[in-house]
Amino acid sequence: MAMSSPFSSRPSAIPSSLRILKSNPALGCCAAARPPSSGASLGAKADLLALIADQERGLRTQSDPRKRAEIIAAVEALGAMGRGQVTTGSSLSGTWRMLWTTEKEQLFIIKNAPLFGTRTGDVLQVIDVEKRSLNNVITFPPSGVFFVRSSIEAAPPQRVNFRFTSAVLRGSNWEIPLPPFGQGWFESIYLDDDIRVAKDIRGDYLIVDRASYSWKE
Repeated sequence: MAMSSPFSSRPSAIPSSLRILKSNPALGCCAAARPPSSGASLGAKADLLALIADQERGLRTQSDPRKRAEIIAAVEALGAMGRGQVTTGSSLSGTWRMLWTTEKEQLFIIKNAPLFGTRTGDVLQVIDVEKRSLNNVITFPPSGVFFVRSSIEAAPPQRVNFRFTSAVLRGSNWEIPLPPFGQGWFESIYLDDDIRVAKDIRGDYLIVDRASYSWKE
């Protein structure tokens, strides 16, 4: 499961606000991305979020090539407006919740979780730039979780290299450790206070928003 992105079968709530991030000279570069604030970029963001709102995190997109192409075109359009942003600073840190992806492995788990007597909850990407850590997390309410730990190295302006270090499948009173299984990179081609759009080493796309909570192991 190549989780260079990560990530409830229910449609996710879409954020509506957009705020400009500040830079932090102490980090030696723009710690936070400066997203375009033009009407065009706000419109492109709204268009993209509208396109994915009913796509069940990408499940419906899998069987609709035309819709997939439309969404990817909107992703690339927003990414073009974010060109030149530094998206590897402290603004990248946080708990990010998946809204939509093209990554087949994650969509397979979301779709088939009911076959194992459970359902998929939030799918998350938890990043700590300062600690150089990344957790890709799939939750199975009420108490199940599968997460993959990774170390990361920023490669500004937009790329983050990662290496998986361990994985854990955990229930309410049990835990199964799994071996690490790979490395890769992703690029956050657009980042603001609300959402992030990424493309990974395999050409998969990921759209996430900032979760209203912080996930902890």
